[in-house]
Amino acid sequence: MILRFAAPYAGGIMALGLALLVWHLVRGRRRRASLIYSLTSPFRAMPRGWQVRLRHLPLALRVLGLALLVVAFARPQTAHREEEVLTEGIDIVLTVDISGSMRTEDFKPKNRLVVAKNVVGQFVKGRRNDLIGLVVFAANAYTRCPLTLDYAVLVDLLDGVDFATREEDGTAIGMGLATAVGRLKDAKGKSKVIVLLTDGRNNRGQIDPLSGARLAQALGIKVHTIGVGTEGEAPYPVDDPILGRRYINVQADIDEETLQQISDATGGRYFRATDAQALQQIFATIDRMERTEIKVRGYTRHTEQFAWFLYPGALLILLELALSGTVLRTIP
Repeated sequence: MILRFAAPYAGGIMALGLALLVWHLVRGRRRRASLIYSLTSPFRAMPRGWQVRLRHLPLALRVLGLALLVVAFARPQTAHREEEVLTEGIDIVLTVDISGSMRTEDFKPKNRLVVAKNVVGQFVKGRRNDLIGLVVFAANAYTRCPLTLDYAVLVDLLDGVDFATREEDGTAIGMGLATAVGRLKDAKGKSKVIVLLTDGRNNRGQIDPLSGARLAQALGIKVHTIGVGTEGEAPYPVDDPILGRRYINVQADIDEETLQQISDATGGRYFRATDAQALQQIFATIDRMERTEIKVRGYTRHTEQFAWFLYPGALLILLELALSGTVLRTIP
C-alpha cells in the first residue's frame, strides 16, 4: 500500500495559515492584561480550580484540530497496485506413471516416483498463467487434477500420489495419453502440451500408445515423453513378511522406440533421464521450451482518506468553540 497527498500545495497553504494562527495566539498571550489590579498577591494563596488547570485546553484543541484539517485539505490517498495479465497461457497436462516399477531405487536416495513428484512439483511452482492438470496411470488412467491455475491445490494433490495397488498394477501408456488428451480437447489455451513420464512399456489398457498419439496429433496437442530409469540393472525393493526388506536387481525396460514415435508424431521431444539430476534438467528444458511472453497491464487504484482527518479535525474545532464560550471562557 502506498500513501500520497493529491493536493500537497493546498495542505502547504493551510499549514502556513496554521503557523500564523499559532504565532498570533502566542503573541496575543503576551499582551497586557485586560483587567489590572494594584495588588495580586492575595490571589496567589487561593486554590486553583479545574477551569484554571484546563485553561490551555482550548488552545491545544484548536491547534490539533487545525493540524488535522491541514492534512485533510492535502487529500491523503492510499494506492493499491493491480495487474491485468493480457497474454494467453499454455495448457499443460502432466501424465505420470505410478506402476510398481516406479519403486525402483536407482534415483538414490529415493525411488523414481518420489523424485518425479519433487521435480514435477518444482516445475509447477515455476509456471505462471498456465492451466496445468495432472493425470496418473498404471493399469488404468485417472485424472488426479483437472486443468487449474490453483497451483497450491495441484501440488497438494501431487504430494498425495502413491503407487498403484497390486490389483491395479501395470503400465497403460495409451490410456494415460488418451486421458490427458481428453482433458485438453476443449481447452482454450494458446497451445496444448502433454508431458508423459514413464519407466516401462505398454502392457495394459484398451488403447495402444500410438493410437493415443494419433488422437493428440489430430487435436494439435504436443507430447513430450520422458523415459526414467538408469541404464542396465537397478535395485528394486522387495518386502518379505519374514526376512523384511531386501533388494533384487531388475533390468530397465523402457520402450524408448514407442516414446520416441509418440513425440515425433505430435511435434514434441523425447528425453531419457538416468538419474535425478538429469530429470531436473529435462523439466528445466521443457520449462524453457514451453514459455509464452507475458504482457501485463498495470493499474493503480487510489482511495481518498481525507475523511479520517476532516471529521475529527472539525469535531475538535467545535469542541474548542464550545468550551471557550462556556466553562473555559476567559476575559478578553
